[in-house]
Amino acid sequence: MTTRTPAAAGDASAPGAAGPSRSIRLGVHGSTHLAARTVAAAGHPESSIEYVPYEVSEPFTLLRAGAMDLMLVKYDPLDPDIVLSEPVAWDSRAVLVGAHHPLAAQESVSLEQVADYEGFRCPGDFPPNVWDLVVPPRTRAGRAIRRTHTMTTMPALLELLRGTLAMHVSFQSLDAALPPDIKVVPVHDLPPSPVALAWLRGTRLPERARRFVGDAERAARR
Repeated sequence: MTTRTPAAAGDASAPGAAGPSRSIRLGVHGSTHLAARTVAAAGHPESSIEYVPYEVSEPFTLLRAGAMDLMLVKYDPLDPDIVLSEPVAWDSRAVLVGAHHPLAAQESVSLEQVADYEGFRCPGDFPPNVWDLVVPPRTRAGRAIRRTHTMTTMPALLELLRGTLAMHVSFQSLDAALPPDIKVVPVHDLPPSPVALAWLRGTRLPERARRFVGDAERAARR
C-alpha cells in the first residue's frame, strides 16, 4: 500500500500507469484510515491499493484527468459524469477544533453548541449540495452555522484551527490522522455519512477495481 502524488493522465512511464495487475489508484482526502478499513473489509490486500490524495477545493479533477481509478466520496455529488457504488462504509460526524478550544474537552457536542463558533465556506469546485450536508447551514432549532472562513488545503485548515476559535464540522475518521493539538469531538445529533466508491461514467474500470467495488459493497451489506 502506498500514497503518492499522481502522475499526469496518460503517462505510461509512471508507476501503476498500465498493466492488468497494477495497483488500484484510490482517491482519498485527509486520511487513509477509512479507506484502509474499507479495503480490509472487502478482503483485498493493502499491497493492491495506491492512495492518491486530493483536496476538497478540486474534488474530481484528478478522477476526470485519469489519475485515479476510484475515489471515496461522502453523500451524492449529483454530478452527471460521476457514478457511485452502494454505500461501502459509514462515517460518524464530528467537529474539528484546536486543543485550546472550549469544545475540545467535551466527550461529544450538539450542533447547537457548534453553532456558537465560525466554520468554513464551501471550497472551490466542491458540490454545494454536499457541503450543505457536511456543514449544515442551520441547526434543527434554526440557528445559522456561520460559514465564514475560506477552505483551501488541510494544512491551512489545521493552522487556522490552532490559532483561532474556528471549527470545522467533519468526520470521525479523521481522528486517526490529525496531530494531537487538533481534537476530533463527536457531534451526536448528526447522522453518520454514507461513504461510496466513485468513478467516471463511461469509464471501463480495470478488472481488479471492478472486483474491489463488488467486494466492498458485499462486505458493507453483511
